[in-house]
Amino acid sequence: MLEYLQNLLELSQQDLLITVAVVFIAGVVRGFSGFALSALIMAGLALIIPPAALFTICLVLEGVASLLLVRGGFKNADMRIAWGLALGGIVGTPIGLYITASVSPDISRTLALCLILTLALLQLFSKSPPFLATRPGLYISGLVTGLATGIASVGGMVVALYVLSQDAPPARMRATLIMFLFINMFAWAAWLTIGGFVDTLALMRALSLAPVALAGILIGTLLFKPSLAVFYKRFCLLLLMGLAAQGLIRLLPNL
Repeated sequence: MLEYLQNLLELSQQDLLITVAVVFIAGVVRGFSGFALSALIMAGLALIIPPAALFTICLVLEGVASLLLVRGGFKNADMRIAWGLALGGIVGTPIGLYITASVSPDISRTLALCLILTLALLQLFSKSPPFLATRPGLYISGLVTGLATGIASVGGMVVALYVLSQDAPPARMRATLIMFLFINMFAWAAWLTIGGFVDTLALMRALSLAPVALAGILIGTLLFKPSLAVFYKRFCLLLLMGLAAQGLIRLLPNL
């Protein structure tokens, strides 16, 4: 069975085991936090699978996660925030892609990650900018999300920072993130299709890894219970800081 999967997915035994482990852990985190599946997969598998192919894999696995979690999202989410961020992101993404053509990707990604790390640190110590809680802050955050997606592929982390800045119960913050990702999934699919990133091997890998991600998501969802939900915001902020720091460390040799 293992050899069959290796041949089907064109991965060595070691790479296959690492891929399965990363996807499972990313699923657990997505199930608990409501986000970060794609960020963890990109961070953990970029040296095994080309990033362009990972876009398709992440899209399919995010789709699996969204379809599984969307029911609870509809029930608990702040849809005003989810739609505001999503619409701003749709407008900002093509602008970010245009800017990418004239700005060094490494420099732009470094600036974006430094901003995320700083804002997450401020939130961790309850120093979040009051502007984020206003209506203009919502739409500007959505626009920045799109710009960050187009320039540095870190838009989801910007959304998480905005949602976490709200004075809301953990269940509502998590559900809002779930609904944003569900709405955004359709725009992301369109951009990947237009950009020609979808290929047969990537789809095969994604479909084969879907049950692994699903198992992780279910476990993560079970972990989101009252006794652990109190740690939700701190866990998410530390996760964002870890992802940003990891991204900056990987970029250092290129600067």
